[in-house]
Amino acid sequence: MTDRVDDVRWTPPLRRRRGPRWAAQPPTWRQARPALIADALQRASTRPSGNWFVVGASRDVALGGPPCGRTVGGVEVVLWRPAPGALHAGPGACPHLGAPLRDSRVVCGTLVCHWHGMALDGSPFAGWSPYPVHDDGVLVWVRLDSVGGEEPSPRPPVPVRPAPGSGVETVFTAVGRCEPQDVVANRLDPWHGSWFHPYAFVDLTVVREPRGDEDDAFVVDVSFRVAGRLVVPVRAEFTAPGPRTVVMRITDGEGATSVVETHATPLTGAVAGRPRTAVIEAIVAASDRRGFALARAVAPVLRPLIRRTAGRLWRDDLAYAERRWALRSTGRFPG
Repeated sequence: MTDRVDDVRWTPPLRRRRGPRWAAQPPTWRQARPALIADALQRASTRPSGNWFVVGASRDVALGGPPCGRTVGGVEVVLWRPAPGALHAGPGACPHLGAPLRDSRVVCGTLVCHWHGMALDGSPFAGWSPYPVHDDGVLVWVRLDSVGGEEPSPRPPVPVRPAPGSGVETVFTAVGRCEPQDVVANRLDPWHGSWFHPYAFVDLTVVREPRGDEDDAFVVDVSFRVAGRLVVPVRAEFTAPGPRTVVMRITDGEGATSVVETHATPLTGAVAGRPRTAVIEAIVAASDRRGFALARAVAPVLRPLIRRTAGRLWRDDLAYAERRWALRSTGRFPG
């Protein structure tokens, strides 16, 4: 008698699919109703953020490294990591004479201004007061009550992700001339995928639309193009848990539980004539396949490739968002 080795039949992650020619695919403009997208965007805008803004990847603020400077809503922010488990953030201008603290040095965990040597250890001093800051292991968030204007919350609304250490994560950042709502509106229009990004998506079908706050998700069947006719078919869900965040989660198929978080952080203030917004996208890929352990082992090699793919998509999607803002700002937007 022989022992049974495995009752589960192995299936390859890739499929061969020809797909229709670009011009022969079914039009999606009737399904992509402007009012439907606008309603989903409006519901997202009313969800609380607690005044938390994503400012970058956790890796951007290195332990014992130089300070990291960011601008959110026209407010300069400086961040530094003095010790394991510690992270400081506060105004980016020195309270003495306004020097840019992003260009200063961290000495024994203390931020030392390079103009006159004022030392800041992260606690209030000489009119300088820290901002609440949170590192979720992938992204760094800063709470700016003067920019958000909402009821503050003690922690940011971090989306649910695969268990720490189980996936391959990376963060991509790009900047466009638009407002956060234009970025969110782009992500709440899944119908443009296979038309606008034919090099990345095949056979995209929206199988369920949002039904209001209780069931406010776009559910999409789509095949991600790997190379030529090789694709990975999945079912994905798009939700907007906050006014500046859209989460795409794979719910079925290869890489189930993987997430792509798109965070839109305003760089300019509310009165800016030409707004600028940072798209900070966290990609956390996971899989229950045995071979995925190899992917985690070579994560440093995979991360640049993932960012390159995200960059190609956002080259197009920022053009979409910038065009939307240009039309809105001149009163010509049809939605």
